[in-house]
Amino acid sequence: MPPKKAQAPEKKTLLGRPGNNLKIGIVGLPNVGKSSFFNVLSKTDLGKAANFPYATINPEEARIPVPDARFEWLCETYKPASRVPAHLTCIDIAGLTAGASTGAGLGNAFLANVRAVDGIFQVVRAFDDAEVIHVEGDVDPCRDMDIISTELRLKDIEWVEKHLDGLKKSGRSLGNNSLADRQKKEEIATVQKIYDVLTKDNKDVRKYEWTGKEVDVVNGLQLLTAKPVTYLVNLSERDYVRKKNKWLPKIKAWIDEHNPGDPLIPFSVALEERLAQLATDEERAEEEKTIGAVSALGKITTAGYTSLDLIRYFTCGPDEVRAWTIRRGTRAPQAAGVIHTDFENKFVCGEIMAYEDLHEYGSETAVKAAGKLKQQGKTYEMMDGDIAYWKSGA
Repeated sequence: MPPKKAQAPEKKTLLGRPGNNLKIGIVGLPNVGKSSFFNVLSKTDLGKAANFPYATINPEEARIPVPDARFEWLCETYKPASRVPAHLTCIDIAGLTAGASTGAGLGNAFLANVRAVDGIFQVVRAFDDAEVIHVEGDVDPCRDMDIISTELRLKDIEWVEKHLDGLKKSGRSLGNNSLADRQKKEEIATVQKIYDVLTKDNKDVRKYEWTGKEVDVVNGLQLLTAKPVTYLVNLSERDYVRKKNKWLPKIKAWIDEHNPGDPLIPFSVALEERLAQLATDEERAEEEKTIGAVSALGKITTAGYTSLDLIRYFTCGPDEVRAWTIRRGTRAPQAAGVIHTDFENKFVCGEIMAYEDLHEYGSETAVKAAGKLKQQGKTYEMMDGDIAYWKSGA
């Protein structure tokens, strides 16, 4: 008897809003450096930085270029008239305080703004400065992280509880015969499970292993604790340069206990602001060399982009080299569709090569001669760094 064909593994649905235009929000208590960080990251002064709570009320938005050595090499190779790198859309959100989940401070507006983004940069203050007041009276990053974690989870619990009550009321008359009734019962069971994860397990939703069907239900609820978090620890310039701060081990231990696996990136807004005032890239590089530390902004941008399960593919030519942002797992027609809907609707195929192959062989002609340029159809799943030429019908 011939061996059974191995079943293809179930394609895992990603947590979060489907789509390629995803956004990351800067979250934290008041006066931890959020707006100042947003300003240096975006090279703007959109974020209102001030020494009092709620300086930021309406969220500001900016598109931050994602550093990529591959993109730079492609631009050097093709020497295009236009170059468009990948971008991360970043939102500066008002500071959160204890009681936000019940509407304290700007709680309701704050949490609505968090719900509208897809991922979180959580800025944590680990510097002392008598001139910058702390809303809780003193500097204690772990307490601050507890406050934010608690408020986000409490709001999710309230949201899920309300949704579960509504489902249960409408589900009292459900039978077992119809497919629709069985699906409704499965949905109720999943929402109950989400509620138990939040209340009994005391876990953020993103830290539980959900099945594909369950993820669809989770995504429909747009929960705050389902969003990926990157912790950004704002240090004094001195501590950042010497790579030492009394709070860092405690912050790391807090993350390991509460949200293991979440990225932790130390940085210094004070240093970033000082570097931003220098006129040229050469001056900034010289200053970094002098102090023995480099800007963390590129690392932070890349971490935020990756946390949203975003990847990019390239289109290249003498007119333009462009990086197109897509979600991990996107198939070829949908990837083509980010350029124009006609490319998706009338998709024929893609001629695709890997960046690594072009870099190794040096030219498209050599890649093609080596058999590394391949025609891919509708089922092809795009890989990070693919270089694509799309063919579509009339």
